[in-house]
Amino acid sequence: MFNLIQQFQHLFRPAASSADIKRKYNLPANISLTVRLTADGWFVATSPDLPGLVTQARNQRALLRQVNDAVLSYFDVPKHEASVVYDRFDAGDIVMQYQGQLQTQNA
Repeated sequence: MFNLIQQFQHLFRPAASSADIKRKYNLPANISLTVRLTADGWFVATSPDLPGLVTQARNQRALLRQVNDAVLSYFDVPKHEASVVYDRFDAGDIVMQYQGQLQTQNA
């Protein structure tokens, strides 16, 4: 019975904060990204800080989610531990912020 309770608590434990995940897996506090728009309309993001990291998205709304997925994969963070640790993307006069659903606004 005790084992069943432990398993239940493990499944429904509170999610770790972004700061906790960054500390646990040695993720950088911030990352630099280079984002370019391809001729066929895809946003492609790479990072000079993380060699080999490449991701793409069809629109700005999906870009932050894809960047998070790529960075978490890069650092081998298990999917059940985190899905979003970088919730803000500053690109000059455009700011994208993840708050349950991604929101884009002028800075």
